[in-house]
Amino acid sequence: MSGETAGAAAGRQASFRFIFALALMNSLSFGIMIPILPNLIKEFTGGDTAAASEWNVLFATTWGLMQFFCGPILGLMADRWGRRPVLLISLFGLAVDFLFMAFAPTLWWLFVGRVLNGLTAASFSTANAYLADVTPPQDRAKVFGWMSSAFSFGFIFGPAFGGWLGEVDLRLPFLAAAAITMLNFFYGLFVLPESLPAEKRATAFDWRKANPLGSLRLLRAHVGLLPLAGVGFLFQLAHMVLPSIFVLYAGYRYGWSTGVLGMTFIATGVAGVIVQALLIGPVVKRIGERNAVLLGAASGMLGFIWYGWAPTGALYLAAVPVFAFIGFLMPGLQGLMTRRVAPHEQGQLQGANQSLQGMAAIFGPLIFGQVFAWSIRHEDFHVPGLAIYLAAGMLALAFLLAFATARQPSPVASPAE
Repeated sequence: MSGETAGAAAGRQASFRFIFALALMNSLSFGIMIPILPNLIKEFTGGDTAAASEWNVLFATTWGLMQFFCGPILGLMADRWGRRPVLLISLFGLAVDFLFMAFAPTLWWLFVGRVLNGLTAASFSTANAYLADVTPPQDRAKVFGWMSSAFSFGFIFGPAFGGWLGEVDLRLPFLAAAAITMLNFFYGLFVLPESLPAEKRATAFDWRKANPLGSLRLLRAHVGLLPLAGVGFLFQLAHMVLPSIFVLYAGYRYGWSTGVLGMTFIATGVAGVIVQALLIGPVVKRIGERNAVLLGAASGMLGFIWYGWAPTGALYLAAVPVFAFIGFLMPGLQGLMTRRVAPHEQGQLQGANQSLQGMAAIFGPLIFGQVFAWSIRHEDFHVPGLAIYLAAGMLALAFLLAFATARQPSPVASPAE
């Protein structure tokens, strides 16, 4: 290896360490509030679980709507002016949201915080574009797996820490999350280097692409990209079921306290980290990105079926190792998708993905929250796990679509004629 090649490899490793640390702190701050926000909403609704679920739907769909419209703008900004400024905007918006949640006197003030966060949230999508900048195509699934493991690390420590603080005061976890996010902001401001050189940036900010329809046109402009985006959308939609109803579902069906919920998040996070940090690299190298997507979709489907059926908390937890293999889906999918676009389009690709994620965040909580509320209110058809079964069906569709359309791309992305 020449000195120049070795230096480039060392630079990539340093950049990856920077972005991984940023993602880790961001996921930790997010994890802190997961077991707390639904209970805070429930407190505002006088302890009515079904009403809390419906308010949760409003919060989540509003956030998704903001993502749907703002994701393409932030993605184009990242292509035009670099990844670092967009990451800083996103982190600052998240910190403000946490402060709103910490001091909100009413549900509507919580709502305002969710709107502000939805307008600026782009940390993980921009981080993925950052990694695509500094990582060779053949290694991207591995590093995307590590990024997913950063999110799982947040699930290990964040909810447990949030649950512990929530036992003292329901508002305290949000103050802790705001502090961690601001620490992350200053880390990005003073330490994180830019990943996209000026010569590889988009030459202009095109407002025709800075909207959901314009952004989604990119998915049609490259061979095989649109079906992969469909797989990603189905995954994101199905994945919304647990953030939408899990805390309320586990409390209703198993009677779990905030502390038990925190321990459950630890178990789920540990299983996810084992898969994402230790298995994705060697397994994807052996079976390929397409088969990794299929493995993830099948495992998630089986895990959701098990979660929805489990009559006891112990049986629910027994499904965690099976569900953990869903972690193969997105790294494999991101590896396939980022191969198909040029460097100056990576941000636009992630913006399009974020717009689809926003659509999932709009419809997912609306669907799952309402299905869950309906299923626990009606004694004639009392199936508390109905919403989770529905998510399993969505992953079954994702598996079939990936099986039919996902192909290993050529090394150089070429737009469709």
